[in-house]
Amino acid sequence: MLSKITVADYMTKRLVSLSKETNVFDAIKKLLENKITCAPVIDEHGQLIGMFSEKDGMRVVLESVYDQGMFGKVGDFMSTEIISVEANSSIVNLAQKFQGSSVRSYPVFDHAKLVGIISRTDVLRALVS
Repeated sequence: MLSKITVADYMTKRLVSLSKETNVFDAIKKLLENKITCAPVIDEHGQLIGMFSEKDGMRVVLESVYDQGMFGKVGDFMSTEIISVEANSSIVNLAQKFQGSSVRSYPVFDHAKLVGIISRTDVLRALVS
């Protein structure tokens, strides 16, 4: 029965996104305010160009300790190596993918269009429901 549950059934559809020009301090505040671990970085054409995560935010803060201020744009710190999943993928297969990765959330695509984000918490919720 679990194998019939898809990523689309449990992904977050309400995306909190950033642009590469967003100030890193504002991006960190946005992650914290929305209680999310990462946010997609979208270009002016609506295309995904990167992900800005809490890990990226920690790097910003640690670097600012030495520089005496949080300067820079999301584009300077975001991850550009994007590993994504398809909306119709099995939640069980995704759980296995999470087991072999340090990534906490993946962008979800449906026919090359960004449609959501799925996290470890979402997958765990699906597995125990």
